[in-house]
Amino acid sequence: MKTYKIITILVGVSLFLSSCSKDFLNVTPTDMLTGDKATEVMEQDPSKLTGFVDAIYSTMVAYDITGSDAHDDFGLMSVLFAEDMMGQDIAATPLSWFRYDYEHDDRDKTYRRTRINWQLMYSVVSAANTVIGMTSAESESPDILRYRGQCFALRGMAYYYLIQLYQHVYPVVNGGADLPGIPLYYASNEDKENVTARAPVSVVLNQIELDLTTAVACLEHATPRTSKNAIDYRVANGLLARYYLLVQKWQEAITAADLALAGYDVMPASSIGDGFMNINNAEWMWGFDHNAETTTLYASYFSHISNLAAGYAGINYSAKFIDKKLYEQISATDARRTWFQTDPATFDMSSACDEGAATWQLPYATLKFGSDQAFTMDYCYMRASEMVLIKAEAQAHNDGASAAATLSTLMSKRDPNWNLTSVTVDDVHLQRRIELWGEGFSTFDLKRLNLGIDRTYTGNNHPPSAQLVIPAQDKRWIFQIPISETNENPDIPDGANNQ
Repeated sequence: MKTYKIITILVGVSLFLSSCSKDFLNVTPTDMLTGDKATEVMEQDPSKLTGFVDAIYSTMVAYDITGSDAHDDFGLMSVLFAEDMMGQDIAATPLSWFRYDYEHDDRDKTYRRTRINWQLMYSVVSAANTVIGMTSAESESPDILRYRGQCFALRGMAYYYLIQLYQHVYPVVNGGADLPGIPLYYASNEDKENVTARAPVSVVLNQIELDLTTAVACLEHATPRTSKNAIDYRVANGLLARYYLLVQKWQEAITAADLALAGYDVMPASSIGDGFMNINNAEWMWGFDHNAETTTLYASYFSHISNLAAGYAGINYSAKFIDKKLYEQISATDARRTWFQTDPATFDMSSACDEGAATWQLPYATLKFGSDQAFTMDYCYMRASEMVLIKAEAQAHNDGASAAATLSTLMSKRDPNWNLTSVTVDDVHLQRRIELWGEGFSTFDLKRLNLGIDRTYTGNNHPPSAQLVIPAQDKRWIFQIPISETNENPDIPDGANNQ
């Protein structure tokens, strides 16, 4: 086994051991089992897999995966937030953590951001492969299918983010040259050779689809999940719907979004002021239920996004605002206007903010994300409104009337005056930008829609250093592969990096 592969596995194992509960560590030394023996043990007692899978979800909210003691390194939400900061829709001032993402100056192979992206996602891949390798593809046990399905979904999700972070996907999907992508690693029992070089984008996309469809097939017959921390059949379909939107398989995106939505409904306007911090919100499909043991305090998503919490945003180390031009496109009768301050103190949030948090009073400051005064606010990874928007966008490519009917299930609960009978892809994209603001979608949407940014318009509310024009497919949209990988992996020499 090559050195760089060993390093990847050790990172994953160390994260398991550091994030697993004491109960898991005391259960059994089954983490040392391999091959048929591991499969036999797990088939007899699938509960032994619980700690392995729970550890992956813990890894996704772990602080300081790179060992840099940096407050912009707190798992999946730090990756998504950094991408949001690269887009059009969030403004920030003064500048602190995430400033270089905001200024599009954080892609270099030696920088921390690319190491966070790479190390986190490949840790998820390695950990998922561990579980897949201890379970059989022939198993009919609903418990085994639950664990196996989650891990295929998590691996597919990791590759879904990696390929968009490290390469342009749009040209390949639209018939352009097949660009170099990312390495692909498999479980020990999959009978596949690891691709340690940069697999072509098309190959990576096919693997994502295979992983996610496998996850859906497993989870359809699996025992139910016990909490929203875990991926289930509907969430796996939601991940698949995201993928189909990326690769422009419109009908497949519609079908997957419908399957994901079954049993869920868009939250009413009366609930959109709940601070987006409680996993018990009926619309939330998947997230992470934080508690006093899992919180990462100032190094957390809410610390950086919430002007109501006593974190970096709230106490004005770096307040967060909606892009002025986007705000001006929100209808005056749209309930989502309450997510953003207009004139100072138009919305009095003094009873909902932490002591010391004051930036919520500033014009265009976001009020969408709240505080529980303990930094145990939950993370949302997927909710029903996103699925409605996926379906509407996919329909809009061929049938504007059907897209409008779908979009109305969201808009009827946001803006009573919205009454369009036909919509375009641009119309749906605008509603995505408003509805999903700050939730980690904006830059990924720009990339797959082949759009750039222009923060230089007259009257913009971005600071001078972030007033940028960056066209679609500019190299600044993608990261260089970290030097830690190119130094250890002879199949990805530095010359094969995104320069």
